[in-house]
Amino acid sequence: MPQKTKKKEVKPTKKVTKDSVYDIAIIGGGVVGFAAAMYAGRFRMKTILFGDKMGGVIVTTDVVENYPGFKHLTGQELADKVREHAMDYEVEMEEELVSNIEKNKDIFKITAESGRTVNAKTVLFATGTKWRKLGVPGEEQFANRGVHYCALCDGSFFKGKAIGLVGGSDSAAKDALVLTQYGKKVYIIYRGEQIHPEPVNMERVQQKIKEGKIEIINHTNVKEIKGDKFVKSVILDKPYKGKNEFPLDALFVAIGHIPLSDLAVKLGVKVDIKKEIIIDRTSSTNVPGVYAAGDVVDTKFKQAITGVGEAVSAVYSAYTYIGEQSSKRK
Repeated sequence: MPQKTKKKEVKPTKKVTKDSVYDIAIIGGGVVGFAAAMYAGRFRMKTILFGDKMGGVIVTTDVVENYPGFKHLTGQELADKVREHAMDYEVEMEEELVSNIEKNKDIFKITAESGRTVNAKTVLFATGTKWRKLGVPGEEQFANRGVHYCALCDGSFFKGKAIGLVGGSDSAAKDALVLTQYGKKVYIIYRGEQIHPEPVNMERVQQKIKEGKIEIINHTNVKEIKGDKFVKSVILDKPYKGKNEFPLDALFVAIGHIPLSDLAVKLGVKVDIKKEIIIDRTSSTNVPGVYAAGDVVDTKFKQAITGVGEAVSAVYSAYTYIGEQSSKRK
């Protein structure tokens, strides 16, 4: 069963005075943003971080086993540890969304949804992603009534039930494994030939298949979700055991994520066809003073540890940039 972690109290920090300009504004309250704040604090940079739902997507992860230095911990525990480390320094964290960012010469004006505005010399986007949806009839109708996107958050509602999961990635496999702790049986519905998790998670899935806890339905898509007050079945694009309508009590969707890059695009930051922010090896974008790290960027391999590395590079680049700009003014 997932372990519940007790959140640690975070000590308050000194706020920068109203007329001050921050050296860096970090947009995003996940482990990547926290790591950036920690390094910015070490560089004695005036730092503010804005984040909605502090902790980021990783707090929905049951088990993290691939972050160096920690053999086994929950996503919530990892987020708490990195945040606590950041708060050892004089950084300010605000739990609210940023609604707009504008650039006026060399200064960025950041506006939060509350209406608060701050100015910063540099900006780091660590905004991450949001869950991608299937886009089929019934998905919106049954959202949170049998259609879910977070196995760790909502799996416990379906103890002893038949649960479907759409997806074939490593994240999908891990979600399916979490769901086996609750459901009578988990059906992985995947459009491809074979799911493709990391080898260790593939072995775990295969063990659950032997135990009768998981079944994989390949070369199949969900075309519609049906029910009354709650999900009762899904319509498949090809027959399963002779029928296209397949009874399920819940359907979890794990088909990837959409980058949260809209604010960056408004600033003129270049993105690729997937809307991922394009960065170089220093985590710099095409806009001077703007940096990005984590799941929102165009790197192929996305993990918490790689995002943290990009964040550290970004902060160093921002620190160097501020020094260079200061020298030009002299």
